[in-house]
Amino acid sequence: MPSILTLSGSPIRDSSTDLLLSRIAEGIESGSAEPTTNEFVRLNHYQFLPCQACGRSPEPDFCIFHDEIYPLYDLLISVDIVLLGSPVYFDSVSAQAKAFIDRCNCLRPPDFEGISGHHFKRIITKKRLGGIVLVGGERGEFEGARKVIAGFFKWVEIENCGNILYEHKFMKEIGQVKDDRSKMDEAFQLGLKIASRLPEIPG
Repeated sequence: MPSILTLSGSPIRDSSTDLLLSRIAEGIESGSAEPTTNEFVRLNHYQFLPCQACGRSPEPDFCIFHDEIYPLYDLLISVDIVLLGSPVYFDSVSAQAKAFIDRCNCLRPPDFEGISGHHFKRIITKKRLGGIVLVGGERGEFEGARKVIAGFFKWVEIENCGNILYEHKFMKEIGQVKDDRSKMDEAFQLGLKIASRLPEIPG
């Protein structure tokens, strides 16, 4: 049974970020040959420390700090698909999304055994598929935020299958993307694309 972890960095429930992430998941469910599970996580609901730059490996733990996001490490590593979405603030991802991304630095712990320079252990070996949602204003400045999530996906061994970028109107109603059929269909199609790649993931 294919599993999805959907991570929303939006502080607003039922935001356009949430709706687009859910629409991708619907596409995956529709296109999958098997039933899927989807864990939808709103990072804004979690209390956790930002990365403290400990400078040492937390092994055998994922992280030194066992706060509210600690259980998400197991999910992030074990699922088949990771969807990550965020509003764009100051040309980057939200504070909620960035704090979570930074806390995943320890998923490639430093290797200090007789090696000079920066070397990291690759403790994640499972191939996963992913998708990105970014919601910004009418300027459409998405690249800074996209690079942050793309770098995170590379760090935790997720192959990005596509990006959904949405420019919303300022001071309009929450979740206005629901009225944009073209964008909602684009998100659904990304889900179908991801589902078509599921046979490539070892069972």
